[in-house]
Amino acid sequence: MRDLLFKNLVSSDRRKRIISSSEVMDKSGIHNIIRRHFICMVKEVKNENDANQPSPHLYVLKERKTNELKQRFFCRMKGSVYALNHGKLYLVSFVHSLRIELSALPTTLAQEDNHSN
Repeated sequence: MRDLLFKNLVSSDRRKRIISSSEVMDKSGIHNIIRRHFICMVKEVKNENDANQPSPHLYVLKERKTNELKQRFFCRMKGSVYALNHGKLYLVSFVHSLRIELSALPTTLAQEDNHSN
């Protein structure tokens, strides 16, 4: 079994965009949940002296619970870049995140999944 969900949201002034996807899959006795998010915001920089770029950021978490037969992974990246368009300076800020959760299926469900393939 595999379920996919995609979202693509854009603000009315087209300066903010959110793209997300979620995938749920049961295969080979493992229940997988994968979530991806991308957020992007564009702001015009009026005064070049006020142009202070936020510092990039990276966060990674990996967790394994062998007693519960579960694993979890999470990664978030934040950053920004400057862009010049028609003589105007813009600050483009973005955030990417990835979350993966793995867990063992109960043996009866895992056997049914193997027979359906």
